[in-house]
Amino acid sequence: MSRLIQGLKVLIFIIIGGGILWLMYRSQQSAYCDVPDSDLDCSLLDKLLADFASIDWKWILIILVIYMISNVARTLRWKQILAADGYTPQFVNTLGSIMVGYFVNLGIPRAGEIARTALLTRYESVPLEKSLASVVVDRVADIVSLLIILALAFLFAGGDLYQYVTEYADPSILRKLMYVAFIGAIIGVICIYIIRRLIKQGSEHWIIQKANSFLESLVSVSKLDNVWLFVLYTVVIWICYYFMTYLCFFAFEPTSHLSAKVGFIIFVLGTLGIVFPSPGGMGSYQFLVMNGLMLYGIESADAFSFSNIVFFAIQLFCNLLLGIFFFILLPLYNMKSNEA
Repeated sequence: MSRLIQGLKVLIFIIIGGGILWLMYRSQQSAYCDVPDSDLDCSLLDKLLADFASIDWKWILIILVIYMISNVARTLRWKQILAADGYTPQFVNTLGSIMVGYFVNLGIPRAGEIARTALLTRYESVPLEKSLASVVVDRVADIVSLLIILALAFLFAGGDLYQYVTEYADPSILRKLMYVAFIGAIIGVICIYIIRRLIKQGSEHWIIQKANSFLESLVSVSKLDNVWLFVLYTVVIWICYYFMTYLCFFAFEPTSHLSAKVGFIIFVLGTLGIVFPSPGGMGSYQFLVMNGLMLYGIESADAFSFSNIVFFAIQLFCNLLLGIFFFILLPLYNMKSNEA
């Protein structure tokens, strides 16, 4: 039954992401051909295939190298968080857990965080609550980084972002999202307060003990041996993410003339698209990136092609292959390690 439920969850998220992408394709098909969808002499799919064939693959390879640099930096940062709590997992197991987590996210958004904590617990004997707490710290660092990047985006290109929001975003939806975030924060604070009160009362229930261990691990981040090194890893991660978007401009002729500033705006929009709960940000990523490029004079069909080139080259192709690779490697690696 549990497998059936998990399968249904995967199917639902795929339908959400695929549905958004399909609706975008249908609308772009009509816009590109300027005729009803039934006109077989004009096909956006043919253009997409031609655009994929025309890209300069050396830039894609460079981007993939940069992507792995970001993953190495994230691995080292995660190891530093765990070290503050007294655990020193092997680099291969830590990196492999992250990559398998990305792979799982392609099926069930955010489930990859649970997958990588479970793998680290399995192969490094890190208690699950400790591993989970370290991932929470890791994600909090990402959220803070994203907020800083959004602030920089509004500082340097506030006019462009305001134009984007007023043209494509529904203000009522934005207000609702803010209300949900505010209510979620209040609920989180209340839950932490209740847990801490139960702990002070000396409850011996295993749930309280695990919660206490989890909270202790969250606090242990204050014991980082080198805070500036932690900041450096974070900066490297996000600089890599930016260049993965900007350098991809040069791989596709219609976007090759765009500036570094435009690359930063598209990077920010794409990041927000990936946050959306669909497989790897499928659909939402294309929507935000495509409409962002259209603000800078890129034709809608070309913008749609670019968004798919980046998405499928990085989000799917790379995460899919590397996720499967490490999923196979980790058991073999740890089998040999145990034998040694």
